[in-house]
Amino acid sequence: MLMFRVKRDVTKRALNTICSSNYLRTRNFCGTAAVGVSSSIERDTDYAEKVGMTNKVNQHDIAIVGGGMVGLAFACALSSMPLTKQLSIAIIDSNPALSSRQCFNKNAIPDPRVSTVTPSTISFFKEVGAWEHVQQQRHAFFNQMQVWDYTGLGYTRYNARDVGKDCLGCVVENKVLANSLLLCLQNADFQKTIYSARLTSMAFPSQSSSAGNCAGQEYVKDNISGASPTKENEDKKCNNRFMKLDLSDSKSIYAKLVVGADGAKSHVREIAALKTTGWKYPQSAIICTVEHAMENHYAWQRFLPSGPIALLPIGNNFSNIVWTMRPEESAEHKSMNSDDFVKAVNHALDYGYGGHPQSNFLDGYIDKFSSLTGLGVESVKEPFQVPPRITNVVSERMAFPLSLMHAHDYASKRVVLVGDAAHTVHPLAGQGVNLGFGDASTLAKIIAEGLSVGTDIGELSLLKKYERDRKAANVTMMAILDGFQRAFSVDLGPINVLRAAAFHGAQYITPLKRNIISYAMGEQKWPLFS
Repeated sequence: MLMFRVKRDVTKRALNTICSSNYLRTRNFCGTAAVGVSSSIERDTDYAEKVGMTNKVNQHDIAIVGGGMVGLAFACALSSMPLTKQLSIAIIDSNPALSSRQCFNKNAIPDPRVSTVTPSTISFFKEVGAWEHVQQQRHAFFNQMQVWDYTGLGYTRYNARDVGKDCLGCVVENKVLANSLLLCLQNADFQKTIYSARLTSMAFPSQSSSAGNCAGQEYVKDNISGASPTKENEDKKCNNRFMKLDLSDSKSIYAKLVVGADGAKSHVREIAALKTTGWKYPQSAIICTVEHAMENHYAWQRFLPSGPIALLPIGNNFSNIVWTMRPEESAEHKSMNSDDFVKAVNHALDYGYGGHPQSNFLDGYIDKFSSLTGLGVESVKEPFQVPPRITNVVSERMAFPLSLMHAHDYASKRVVLVGDAAHTVHPLAGQGVNLGFGDASTLAKIIAEGLSVGTDIGELSLLKKYERDRKAANVTMMAILDGFQRAFSVDLGPINVLRAAAFHGAQYITPLKRNIISYAMGEQKWPLFS
């Protein structure tokens, strides 16, 4: 009888221990990924209560440091997929605009800070539900582009119809892109918290000192004996899963994954000790909004001795100027009066430095060959056109130095970089923000893939998959843009002839032209014949 009573007591204690230690919850008896994600969230919440962390406000799956265009795009991408929309997201940025809805007047003067978004980026915005908000605000599509050299030896025209598309890109003010993404995020059924503060410090898993400093650590140890785990073991398990982020408003939050979307001078990258390679160009860029007599539907770019000048449509009779030049020249052009600046822009876009490119006998032979073989495209027959004449500068002129930077690693355990935090490029092709949106889209999809098989979203092997995918694409584009910048910075007879030959090849060799267009539009991963 005594033996029976002892066995009954032991059995009762074991059952109580199993029920109280989440033993059953650590087993996923359902094969569906969604149930697995849900049970993981429940386990984290239960453990937080166990260790006394009942303030659920500061617990998050992902903390996005930087609420700019790329950070918001990443959050929108997470909110648009069934698996990732279950995650709790924190956005850390001191910009007060993130806490309010804004409505921009379409009839106001366009802001000089704009981005040229590619069809690939437009598709991404449509997927996450942000493009409908862009369409309600100011934006300008363009379906043709002309690029030429100041020597007058060659030019190239691109037409969206060459690749069966309606547009080559769309010029949108940065504030419109950011506001559209914010509206999309605010309308999403999604667990998000915006912290209006700056990141001051970040403690890596091995640097935490107690389980009380970590919110939501999963408790998975099978405890049949009923004995409580030691505080040391609790700390170790907890510290391996969560980052602690200290903010400028004295708050601290905890996250399984920290995403650095905080720009070229990334504090996340600095704290994570992720090294970079790069250099400063001996150039600065001036940007401003200009006005002309009639509406502009084309993108124009002319390569000058000191750097390219681009004229981009932004709606109505307004266009955006991006003019690259030496730093001392940018200071001079920024401070000159409006009339002199307008004269300088027209000089740079039209008759300055050299004459207009003219067709020659070789162009005629190539044109005939294209027509006979059926390989010709519409833009082959389009002659050189003079850009619209600028009548007024209607915004402030801004100048900023140009540089190239690339992080050796995009990821370390529980930390990953996106956008300018991982790479910056020369603005001559307007590809910088498109690379960042590509990062945001890819990272969100890889996190969803990880969740579908039960992978920890902060696991380095998962983050390295994102890095491999995006590093190849980003480095290729960076190398092309840097090569263009160097090739067009040399004013030497033989180099000028080679540049002219390149322009003629891009204008008349149809397969080459189609590949260039598709790659620039973001619809082709590699630049040539992929």
